[in-house]
Amino acid sequence: MVDEQKLNKPKDVDEILNEQIETALKEHSRKGTNLFLSSISAGLELGFSFFLISIVYTLLGDNVTDFTRSVLHAFSYSIGFVLVIIGKSVLFTEYTTIAVVPVLNGNASVKNLLKIWGIIYFGNLTGGFLFSLIMSFLPVEMNTVSVASVEKIVLKIIGYNGFIIFLSGIIAGWLMGLLSWLVTSAQETISRIVCIVLVTGLIGLGNLHHSVLGSIEVLTGVLVSERIYFSNYIQVLLSSTLGNIVGGVIFVQY
Repeated sequence: MVDEQKLNKPKDVDEILNEQIETALKEHSRKGTNLFLSSISAGLELGFSFFLISIVYTLLGDNVTDFTRSVLHAFSYSIGFVLVIIGKSVLFTEYTTIAVVPVLNGNASVKNLLKIWGIIYFGNLTGGFLFSLIMSFLPVEMNTVSVASVEKIVLKIIGYNGFIIFLSGIIAGWLMGLLSWLVTSAQETISRIVCIVLVTGLIGLGNLHHSVLGSIEVLTGVLVSERIYFSNYIQVLLSSTLGNIVGGVIFVQY
């Protein structure tokens, strides 16, 4: 009975903050190799969001309204994040916020923070690169995903200048920072899944730019389409990454 009451009792702010600090300190002390491998796994898992979105676009074509397509896009967008966060792989935009906390209270150094960010970021991109290679070949050859659908998804992502992508990335990073807080505050797995679907679904519905998932989408487009260029990939990657970092750090500050 006591355990059940404790489970149903909401966590207070101090409890959530202490849990985030504890999680962050574990990551700060974690071996670089283990962190990198977990980051690669996260990049691969996140790719399933793009896989499902591409399947939805391929199957539906132009046979549904924009509203229906947007809702299905948002739901599909969240799938990879559920796999990553519930599976406890390490995602850059989530740990942008978490890893900063012990630095602000003096329990970790800025140097170590940058090291962790670098390991996680390049691990995520490595996993994303591998998934893009798979996406550019297997689903297309199996007719599960059409090149036209990939183009339609990616052209929407790259259709902005770098400054707009940067601003979009700030909002996405802010939401990911909020998500890390909500997931920590939730007591049960189902509650965490709901939080993940709602927040990341909002990112997808709003066409906001997430550096890791966006890099997977655009790189796949580069590999399968003559209308999408490597320069598009670089612009989206750099602008959204900077925006995600700024948004995540802003959330920690306020």
